[in-house]
Amino acid sequence: MQNPAAIVSSRKHARIAAQVAAFQGRPLDARYLGYFDCFNRQLFYEAHDVLEDLWLADRHGADGNFFKGLIQLAGAFVHLQKNRLRPAAALFQLAAANLGQYPAHHAQLDVAGVQQFIAGWLKQLQQHEFSVNPLTAATFPRLHPDV
Repeated sequence: MQNPAAIVSSRKHARIAAQVAAFQGRPLDARYLGYFDCFNRQLFYEAHDVLEDLWLADRHGADGNFFKGLIQLAGAFVHLQKNRLRPAAALFQLAAANLGQYPAHHAQLDVAGVQQFIAGWLKQLQQHEFSVNPLTAATFPRLHPDV
């Protein structure tokens, strides 16, 4: 009998491979590009999974906290989708702290712009004292690396 955890892991890797297939053979890692594709389609949980696959291999490397910050950013939006405003704010803060360890432009991403993006979402949550969810159909976020 196959281990249930192995089955889940195998399915997860197959989903990730499908999410990033279109980005194979490009100068940047397909999982990194797949993250942005999922994020921009409001598939925040999937964005998290795709980049986590890359992060797990490099979590102690030079880009470990960079990837972790982007994963936390996607996680913040998962919380907003579920109307969990305070946990979203906590993840925005963690994402900002992790991304803040990198230069203004890193891995072909405008990190300074992402920091401003995060600050704007945090401000919206805080100005209404976590009583109004700023995520609506009209406000879905988008992120783009410079490719």
